[in-house]
Amino acid sequence: MPDKVRIVIVGAGFGGMAAAKALRRSPAQVTLVDRTNHHLFQPLLYQVATAALSPADIATANRVLLRGNPNIHVQMAEVLGVDVAAREVLLDDERRLSYDYLVLATGAAYSFFGNEAWRPYSLVLKSLDDALTIRARLLAAFERAEQSGDPAEVRRLLTFAIVGGGPTGVELAGTIAELARTTLARDFTCIDPRKTRVVLCEAGPRLLAAFDPSLSAYAAEALATLGVEVRTGKAVQAIDATGLMLGDERINTGTVLWCAGTEARPVARWLAAAAAPNGAVKVAADCSVPGHPEIFAIGDVASFDHGGGRPLPGLAPVAKQQGAFVGRLLAARIARRREPEAFRYRDYGTMAVIGRSRAVAVLGGLRLKGFLAWLAWSLVHLMLLVDFRSRLLVYVNWSWAWFTYGRGARLLTGRMQREGKPNGDLKS
Repeated sequence: MPDKVRIVIVGAGFGGMAAAKALRRSPAQVTLVDRTNHHLFQPLLYQVATAALSPADIATANRVLLRGNPNIHVQMAEVLGVDVAAREVLLDDERRLSYDYLVLATGAAYSFFGNEAWRPYSLVLKSLDDALTIRARLLAAFERAEQSGDPAEVRRLLTFAIVGGGPTGVELAGTIAELARTTLARDFTCIDPRKTRVVLCEAGPRLLAAFDPSLSAYAAEALATLGVEVRTGKAVQAIDATGLMLGDERINTGTVLWCAGTEARPVARWLAAAAAPNGAVKVAADCSVPGHPEIFAIGDVASFDHGGGRPLPGLAPVAKQQGAFVGRLLAARIARRREPEAFRYRDYGTMAVIGRSRAVAVLGGLRLKGFLAWLAWSLVHLMLLVDFRSRLLVYVNWSWAWFTYGRGARLLTGRMQREGKPNGDLKS
C-alpha cells in the first residue's frame, strides 16, 4: 500500500467539488476525474440556453478552482466502470486508477421513461453543450421563420414545446416567452416574434409539484401573462420530426425541450448495488454503499432515505452538503480523529424563477412569490456561484438585461447554425 491514502472522486459537479475542497488539507492523495474540464453551475444553465448568459459566466475550470492544493490531482477522462474487487476505476483511455476510497458523484441524465424513440427529436438540458444546442435551435428558428414564405412552416418554427412542469421546464418556458416578446420583438421585418407560441406540458395535475399548491397556481398565472400555454393533466403520447402528441392533441413544432424526468448514471450497475427506481444507489447513513464501506455515492446518483422512505431530492444543495460531509468524514478517518455522525440534510429552501421579477420560493416556513421571491432567488444564486469573477459577470449581464431587455449572447456560429436545424432536419 502506498504511503498516502488514495481517494478518487468521480464527477466535478457540486458534490464532487465539495468533497475535493473538504479534503484539500488532508495528507491523502486525491484524484478528481470528470469528462469535462470545468465545474458547471447548473441552476443557471437555462440562461445560457436562452441567450441571457455566456458559458464562461457559469462555468470555471476545475484546475482553477482547485489551484494551490498539491494533494489534489485533476484528470479529464470518462469513467466507464469500477472494478470493485481490484479497487480500480476504469477510464475510457484504458487506464485504471487505484483507490483506497472512492467517491461517486456522477449525477443524473434525462430519462424518456422507456420511449427512446423520442430522444432524437428532443433536446435536453444537462451540460454546456446541451445549452448551446438549445440556444442555436431557438435563435435559428427565428432566422428560418424570417426566410420562410409558408405561414404554416412559420407557425411550426415559432412554436416551442416544453415537456415537464418542474423548475427547469417553468424557467425555460418563461424565459423563452420573454425572449420572443421583448428582446426579439423589433429585430425582424417579415415575422412578429410576439406571436411565438410556447406550450408547457405537464402530465401531473399542476406545475411545480414539489411546491405548495398556492405557489404552483401563481406560477401558472404568471406564465399565462407571458403568453405561455400551460397544459396539465395530459401525458405526451409521441414525439416525431415535426411535433408531438399531447393526449389526443397534435402540436406541430420544430423544437421539443424535454425536462420531464431524470435517471441516475449507471453507478449501481458498476457496483452491482441495490438501486432505487430511478437507478440511484441506495446508500447508508454515512453515504457509503452498503457492503462497501470504502465507496461513497452522493448527489443525484445516490438515494438517501432521510425518513419515511422519502429519498432526498436531486438538488444542488443536497449534493454540496453530502460532498462536504463525505470529505470531512474521510479526512477524519485518515487522521484517526472522531468521524462526523450520520449525514443530515439542512433544507434552506427551494426556488424557481418564472421570468422578469417573478419567482416562487419556500424558505423554511416562509412562502414567497412575485418580486420578493425573485429578489431572493437572484441574491442566493449570485452568492452560490463559485468565484467572484462569475458573480461579477452574471450581475453585469442581469443588470443589462433588466434595464434594456437585451441579451448579449445571441451569436450563431457555423457550428451552431448546423445544430440549430429544426426537428425535421436532424438527420440531414
